[in-house]
Amino acid sequence: MRRIGTILSAAALTMLAIPANAHAAAVACGGGVSTGRVAVNGCISAQRGKEGRIYTREITAYVKARNTGPRAANVSYEAFFRVVNGGHWVKLGSGRTYVPARGTVEPTEVGSSTRVCGPVKVEIRVHARADGAAWSGWSTAGTAQCQT
Repeated sequence: MRRIGTILSAAALTMLAIPANAHAAAVACGGGVSTGRVAVNGCISAQRGKEGRIYTREITAYVKARNTGPRAANVSYEAFFRVVNGGHWVKLGSGRTYVPARGTVEPTEVGSSTRVCGPVKVEIRVHARADGAAWSGWSTAGTAQCQT
């Protein structure tokens, strides 16, 4: 009985954590780039929300890494964000992850930015560096900011 109660409590808390006015979008990944034996993709999602009468989008950048080598690798990464028409790149975040030998690290959130909806396209770019390797090129992903 305690086990069932614990499971039901966890499920109830999970449901409370989901915002009622947000509509999650899928995570879309851009093309792959590599650093040493690690391939990296930049990924993006846009979650619609509302604050009062103002519609918003939370744009989130992710990184996905695949290690093709026989040894594990520590990988550092950075993500940047911009509005495509005339925007400048702003750093969203950075981090470090451990990628096992011949393994994959699924999309890991790097950072996010909440913006008022507008008829613009936004994009993120991610690059990474495995220990002992140079920074990769940029992997870019984009989305229309306020799709309906």
